Amino acid sequence: MMERARALVAVVDDEESVRKALSRLFAASDVDCAMFASGREFLDSLRERRPSCVILDLHMPGLTGLDVQKELARSKSKVPAIIVTGHDEAGKRAECLAEGAADYLRKPLEATTLLAAIEKAVASSSIV
Repeated sequence: MMERARALVAVVDDEESVRKALSRLFAASDVDCAMFASGREFLDSLRERRPSCVILDLHMPGLTGLDVQKELARSKSKVPAIIVTGHDEAGKRAECLAEGAADYLRKPLEATTLLAAIEKAVASSSIV
C-alpha cells in the first residue's frame, strides 16, 4: 500500500510571531511547513516547490494576501489559499472567495479550525 505524501503548507505572513506560532502548531500536528515573510518571496519559491496549500495574511506590506491570491489565479496555479486576517473588513471575505481563495479566517486562529480548513482545501485541490 502506498503511503500518502505529506502535505506541505506554506505560510506567508510578515509577522515573525505568527510564523513561529504556526510553525509550532504544524510541527505538533505532523504537517510539513515552509515560512515566508512576503508574498514575493512565496511566489518566487513556486518555481522550486509547490505546496499543498498556502496560508496568506491579508494585510502585508508590498503584496497583500489578496494580491498573491490574484497572482495564483492568474498563473493558473492549483495551490489552494486560505486567507487570514486580524483586521476583518466588510466585503473582504466575499472578495477573497470570489478571487478563488479556498477559505477566509479571522485571527486569532483556532488550531482546529485552521487544520480543518487546510485539510478541506488540500482534499478539494487533489480531486482530479
